[in-house]
Amino acid sequence: MNPLHIHIVDDEKNICRSFEIILRPFKHRVRTFLSGEAFLEEALENPPEVVFLDVLLPGQNGIEILKQFKQSAPDCAVVMISGHANLSMAVEATRAGAYDFLEKPLQKEKILLILEHIRERRVLQSKFASLQKSLSDEYQMVGDSPALQKVLEAIRKVAPTDSKVLITGESGVGKELIAYAIHQHSASARQPFVKMNCAAIPEELTESELFGSEKGAFTGATERRDGKFSQADGGTLFLDEIGDMSLKVQTKVLRVLQDGEFQRVGGNETLKADVRIIAATNRDLAEMVREGTFREDLYFRLNVLPIEAPPLRERPEDISALAQHFIRRFCQRNNRRIPEVEGQVYQILRSYHWPGNIRELQNLVERLVILSDGQRISVADLPPNLLAPSPLPEVKPGSMTLQEVREEAERSYIRRCLAAAGGNVSQAARLLGMERTNLHKKMKALGITRP
Repeated sequence: MNPLHIHIVDDEKNICRSFEIILRPFKHRVRTFLSGEAFLEEALENPPEVVFLDVLLPGQNGIEILKQFKQSAPDCAVVMISGHANLSMAVEATRAGAYDFLEKPLQKEKILLILEHIRERRVLQSKFASLQKSLSDEYQMVGDSPALQKVLEAIRKVAPTDSKVLITGESGVGKELIAYAIHQHSASARQPFVKMNCAAIPEELTESELFGSEKGAFTGATERRDGKFSQADGGTLFLDEIGDMSLKVQTKVLRVLQDGEFQRVGGNETLKADVRIIAATNRDLAEMVREGTFREDLYFRLNVLPIEAPPLRERPEDISALAQHFIRRFCQRNNRRIPEVEGQVYQILRSYHWPGNIRELQNLVERLVILSDGQRISVADLPPNLLAPSPLPEVKPGSMTLQEVREEAERSYIRRCLAAAGGNVSQAARLLGMERTNLHKKMKALGITRP
């Protein structure tokens, strides 16, 4: 048993002495107090890990001392002790935050068992806190760009409500992070956050994933199984890529949204679930409604509070912070030293168009950390495609001449190489494979000024 910092509060010196004799062999740090007031004077400044507190004390009784102490040290385990315990007293102590109730005369075995349980609980709390921190890091939204601040403001407004939210945006922009942030800032934050990728599950299994199934409902159903709606009861169900859900399943989801009732596949029992739905998609649901591939009534049910997640190319000022965040996270997770990063690397990252958005950046950072030589990430470690010209946006036929398209492509690539070279024309010329004087002429012809 690991040593604990323990306070004993009892007006009987013999009781205090008994505790000291029992606990001394285990190297616990033990302090004794004959009154609640003396205990509070010390413990409020330097709280212990465990308190054994007598109910009947001179001055304020143990229950009052417990209430005051718990306000400043809510995580401390307080075990009440009494020779005249009754049920109502135990109930009051439990409501005030007592961990357990110990009756006199004291039994060594019970004291040691309580301490072992407290120690095990502290270990579990520590592991849970660590898990929560890692989860928070994984779902952290990084950046200060106006585009991200607009999303965060929308989250702040919609989270306290119980309304349905539809998150739209390209693949890899972090729609799940937005959904989790809404859940974490809602009244149901302590309830389950259950997610389901509608595109990753075969159509024939989607219904059982959502609503559950009875034993024998289909081949392979060897036992009764709860679906996502049951698992998320009281919390949030995040339906990712809902545009890939079949019309048949859409109909059944709509029914649940209307009356909150559903049945397991192969079952007759009507079940209820109080679930907040957050849906996300990278597809144009309004266009799918016009095409008849998505139910109009379900679309309007889901699209109560729309949030659009911006692509990474619209928030270039966040790219450096995101890259640093991913470097720290990957190195911590794999017990690696955080490498130094050349400043030009961030300049190149900021000038890239990121078709795969944040997910592409995360994968690139992981690859750079693993494959870079030594403890430094340099421009030489970057893949060639990051220095390739950015693709032009789709040009309407007839809106530009071929010469104008060519000039726009050259203008875009030269600007990116200049940004990668930190504005140094000589370095940019080397990246472009041309003479410095020719680059100056080209820049002048294309109307490019050095950044």
